[in-house]
Amino acid sequence: MTALALGTVQFGLQYGVANKTGQVSPTEAEAILSRAARSGIDTLDTAIAYGDSERRLGEIGVGQWRVVTKLPPLPPTIPNAQTWVEGSIRDSLERLRVARLAGLLLHRSLDLLGPQGDALYRAMLAAREQGKVEKIGVSIYDPEELVRLKSRFSFDLVQAPFNVIDRRLESSGWLDRLHDAGVEIHIRSIFLQGLLLMQPQSRPMRFMSWQNLWQDWQRWLERTNLTPLQACLGFALSQRKISRVVVGVDRDLQLKDILDSVSVVDVQPPESLINSDPQLINPLSWITS
Repeated sequence: MTALALGTVQFGLQYGVANKTGQVSPTEAEAILSRAARSGIDTLDTAIAYGDSERRLGEIGVGQWRVVTKLPPLPPTIPNAQTWVEGSIRDSLERLRVARLAGLLLHRSLDLLGPQGDALYRAMLAAREQGKVEKIGVSIYDPEELVRLKSRFSFDLVQAPFNVIDRRLESSGWLDRLHDAGVEIHIRSIFLQGLLLMQPQSRPMRFMSWQNLWQDWQRWLERTNLTPLQACLGFALSQRKISRVVVGVDRDLQLKDILDSVSVVDVQPPESLINSDPQLINPLSWITS
């Protein structure tokens, strides 16, 4: 199941609106990685900002994996972006105990438009040329970020949110443009941090403003006889231009459920489920709302 990639933010932090168990224990993390490897998953998604995630992965041993990590936002007090990038990569390689990264992304893409943006990009290019990184790119929250970057920078890898509700990557035309340019595309948030998998009575009150949407979602699931997990996975995996679908779990049994649900393909939810309200589709807004 190489189209799936394993997200590991839960290995280093308590993460996700649906997470009731907290940070993944070292034993559980090892079990998750073992099941993922047996299933054919070959890519791990992590980040320096994910707490202990990189260190945990290194302790378990991930030398056989394609590891994609992310640089945190560039601190404003850093005088030299190149030195900062070099040190960040070196530290990540040491924590992960690997010789090379499959991908290095910027967690905040618009740092490239800041005063040290050109130096930041040159440092990433240098890391690729030196063989420390296979592919460089950005993790985005909105395809609009790519509009601002396209005239000055090119990328090997882009990670973006995409799910049955949030289809901006496709509707903006960027899915086609990136694919046609040979860019490797990874999508995340296919469960919208678990919101799309929740039973109606379990969904937090702050999301009740979209009650009509949830009702439409529930009715469509009943009509198609799909579980929420089958629908979310089937839709994501039906996107032929996408290289990896990143899924995060906090228990080994969750990964088993995911792997058991990937047999349903070519799921096409109705366009009536599409919503572009940032208060719903951007988890960053949940922190401040």
